[in-house]
Amino acid sequence: MTAPAIVALRGVAKTYDTGTQALGRVDLDIRRGEFLTLLGPSGCGKSTLLHLVAGLARPSAGDITWWGGPFGATGGKGRRIGFVFQSPTLMPWASVAANVRLPLDLAGVVRGEANAAVARALIRVGLDESSTHLPRQLSGGMQMRASIARALVTEPDLLLMDEPFGALDEFTRQRLDTELLDLWCAQRFTVVFVTHSIQEAVFLSTRVAVMGAHPGRILDTWDIAEPYPRGESFRLSPRFAAIAQQLSACVAKASAGGLPDSAARRAKALPRP
Repeated sequence: MTAPAIVALRGVAKTYDTGTQALGRVDLDIRRGEFLTLLGPSGCGKSTLLHLVAGLARPSAGDITWWGGPFGATGGKGRRIGFVFQSPTLMPWASVAANVRLPLDLAGVVRGEANAAVARALIRVGLDESSTHLPRQLSGGMQMRASIARALVTEPDLLLMDEPFGALDEFTRQRLDTELLDLWCAQRFTVVFVTHSIQEAVFLSTRVAVMGAHPGRILDTWDIAEPYPRGESFRLSPRFAAIAQQLSACVAKASAGGLPDSAARRAKALPRP
């Protein structure tokens, strides 16, 4: 894991105006091309940390750099950020194509160029035949695909995903996990993915950061040193079960406050059974 960090957090903390300390001191490097998952119990600051990386919130303490500079360094070629929220957040009155085109419209991209980018994004998520549909005409999984297409339409270098499949049934969730991984393998943009699911984290990630609560902080990091592409055979393998079991034990200790802070420690690969 020698890829350079595109986002670096040093001593980052977040306390809200209510006095709630959502995030304690966090040190974390997000490396170019990795699939990093933030895993932990509810209330451990996963979404808060993701919002800080997205520039949607400001830290109460510490420093964040993006591509070696302030947040203003983002947005240009090679430094674009996309965000996928927990729910699709689609405009109900607008077509799928119009929803996906929204970031380009807000950026003032000319309509012809924007429409071509939308068409490419819809093909990437398998919605090219649904471009004229309204959100209410789509299943939950298709709505989430549209949300992902909207994030991909700007060709992001860093894709931030806040539990995007958490509200879906397990079958749809696994299918979208596979489709997302296919996209990542093809494009190799950097992903930071938030989930409660240990199985989802094992299936998707190159690296998992285990978080604990009160305050939210990173307690441990694990490399998932398994080859890609990953499919159903990996999900059903003894290796997958062994990794999930070890991560489950780590999360249980984190939830109980039984792990010391180790954010500055080098990530370790999960040992083979």
